[in-house]
Amino acid sequence: PLFLYFKNEYILMAFLQLRKQNFPGAKAWLDKIKNPETALVRKQQGYYNYLNGIMLSQTNLLQAEKYFKKAIELGLSMDMDLAVAKLNLAGVALSRRRKLEATNLIAEVKKLDKQGMLKDQIKMMKDQMKKI
Repeated sequence: PLFLYFKNEYILMAFLQLRKQNFPGAKAWLDKIKNPETALVRKQQGYYNYLNGIMLSQTNLLQAEKYFKKAIELGLSMDMDLAVAKLNLAGVALSRRRKLEATNLIAEVKKLDKQGMLKDQIKMMKDQMKKI
């Protein structure tokens, strides 16, 4: 079950808000965690950064990139979450014309996306890459 991955209820609540596309609600829950480095164990910190990255990817790619890199460094429990983080990083790399980095990240995403749920996004990115 999903709740096993989120021992901290604030992270779980933020995650549930994000699923409903309620970004302000998710941010409010994450903001309740005052000092993530001491309040959360390593994997929880990974998800804290992952969720912040997802929210910021809508408005501030530079900030989002930092959060996604930190999330990957700290670790995420599920391959799909890792794939989404890397797909977002590929998008950032592409927007900054770092084609080789984007290509490598997309290759990693393909390996992680065992159910093929990100197939459309991967194809869109590859199409974008052809234009660079």
